[in-house]
Amino acid sequence: MTALGALGNSLYEAFSMFWETLWALVLGFGLSGAVQAFVSRGQMRRVLGDHRPATVGKAGFLGMVSSSCSYAAAALAKSLFSRGADFTASMVFMFASTNLVVELGIVLWLLLGWQFALAEFVGGAIMIVLLAVVLPRVIPRRDVEDARARLNTDQGEADEHAHHGQPDEDLDGAEQRRPLAERFRSRAGWSDAASYTISDLTMLRKELVIGFLVAGFATVLVPTAVWQSLFLTGHGFWSSLENVALGPLLAILAFVCSIGNVPLAAALWVGGISFGGVISFVFADLITLPLLLIYRKYYGTPLTLRLLAVFWAVMSVAGLATEYLFAALHLVPSGHPQTVAMEGVSWNYTTILNIIALAAFAVLYWLYRNRERFGGGTGYAKDPICGMQVETAAAPAKAVHDGQPYHFCSDHCHDRFTAAPHRYTTAPAEPSTSEPTTVDGCCNTFIADADSTAVTTVKGDL
Repeated sequence: MTALGALGNSLYEAFSMFWETLWALVLGFGLSGAVQAFVSRGQMRRVLGDHRPATVGKAGFLGMVSSSCSYAAAALAKSLFSRGADFTASMVFMFASTNLVVELGIVLWLLLGWQFALAEFVGGAIMIVLLAVVLPRVIPRRDVEDARARLNTDQGEADEHAHHGQPDEDLDGAEQRRPLAERFRSRAGWSDAASYTISDLTMLRKELVIGFLVAGFATVLVPTAVWQSLFLTGHGFWSSLENVALGPLLAILAFVCSIGNVPLAAALWVGGISFGGVISFVFADLITLPLLLIYRKYYGTPLTLRLLAVFWAVMSVAGLATEYLFAALHLVPSGHPQTVAMEGVSWNYTTILNIIALAAFAVLYWLYRNRERFGGGTGYAKDPICGMQVETAAAPAKAVHDGQPYHFCSDHCHDRFTAAPHRYTTAPAEPSTSEPTTVDGCCNTFIADADSTAVTTVKGDL
């Protein structure tokens, strides 16, 4: 195979995976946008005060209906914790919001089969139970309180600056909305849902492109023997154990999170990883290297290392338990395919569903473009870095540049903006005349708080 031929085959394989899952992506992101527009995050925060079984169940359910990318999920979980939610419940919320979501299950079904989609929810439930049992017993209460204090350092001053003395409850945008039934019937409500859909796609576009491209090249260019050399086979339990432990390691090194790691999981399945190894790899989108660095900024190095150990363990054990449970029920697919079975573009049910999905997406995009005309967009702003839609009253972080306020989905985007605001604004940059005001220093990164907002005044090019 020539280099040009290998490149073409890899790109075609990546496109085939994308085409096979296009309708599912539109459906999943559309449902996610509707949930974000119509479900109050303030209510989520108020019911996560402990880690009793009922609360853990609520955290898992609220996470499922608040599907988001791994970065936003981690930011919101940290925010909930910093404002009083129980640490374990916050982590359960984070796990559920990335691993128990509809769009992930649909893409797994299309690329790997219905057994893997079912395993996502079964294994996800097992993982959440394990997390709820293990986390409070290995994370000392003192470390949890120290982490909360670390996150909330100087936050009172930031709240007063951002809110001008108004009580937090008055700033909960969800409380000021019209009744839910009325919003369901209004174009304004659905234009806001469409805006969330478009912004989520914008935010995750790089993850999705990287995921499909990596999977396409891995499927075509990496010989099966290379994958087989990584995964033990033929040793019964020990092979399964090695595979489920190796899955999260590959996820850490792959840098691909959220739905973007599903195509790569399909390539690993072709390469010979076990059923449980695939599941543990998919679950491990929350311990990719960039996220570990974020946890370190949130909670400090010692607590991050404990979280890594716990997360890795529960992801691996959940994958192993799911594999043995499905094997007992004869649900594990027999054998491994020789390639990811993608047909490309042809006239079949996938093409029909994709045409319907593209038409639906066109309607969503039309609603998004006309949201102001329909009365939508009130109380919302777009993150200038990633394009995510955020509620201005609940924006994780803010900055003011040349008198213009900007709102961000996380402190990661906020920090990128303050480092070079001229790159993301149309206003001319001015020389900096003073040091920028930062909130919480390096400890207050990636804040996604339903009530509190860090504000930075930015002048010119920093």
